[in-house]
Amino acid sequence: MTQSPSSPALSGPDTGSESPFSPRASDVSMTAEEIEQITTAMNSVRSIVRALRVSSRMIEGKMGISGAQLFVMQQLAERPAHSLNELADRTATHQSSVSVVVRRLVDHGYVSRTTADADRRRVELALTDKGRHVLAGAPTTVQVKLLRGARTLSAGERKSLAHLLQTWVRAAGIEDSAPPLLGEDSEPNER
Repeated sequence: MTQSPSSPALSGPDTGSESPFSPRASDVSMTAEEIEQITTAMNSVRSIVRALRVSSRMIEGKMGISGAQLFVMQQLAERPAHSLNELADRTATHQSSVSVVVRRLVDHGYVSRTTADADRRRVELALTDKGRHVLAGAPTTVQVKLLRGARTLSAGERKSLAHLLQTWVRAAGIEDSAPPLLGEDSEPNER
């Protein structure tokens, strides 16, 4: 349901607290089309957040690991990684964020972290037998589904999506220089 620009939620008396759609003195009134566009965008974000929350709860309850940990393990099941940076690229995240998840997986014995023979400065990451056993029958993660969906977009659509989401997050004041992997919301010392 779309609200009209004259609805109370958009132009009611100033009560001192603003709703998300409350115009400020410097803002112009929003049209029904603009409200519908924002609602569509917000519904898409809500769908992603809900899918992640439901999936993460199910994975944690069934497997005892986070959705992000399962996602990283699934990436390593496809092929080992020759560095944290490579794994960060494959998971579309920041190196420091994937490092936190890998550390937890190594601590639980699901992933091995060894020094590369060819270059002692590099690490190689691979699933252990214990990690492969945990993956048996694991569901496809929401993260994999989102990456697959992104790959179906044209290069121009992906570029626009990335730019618009980044601009939106900055405008909202919620930008994070190294956000955690999707499905890994806790701080490093919480798990």
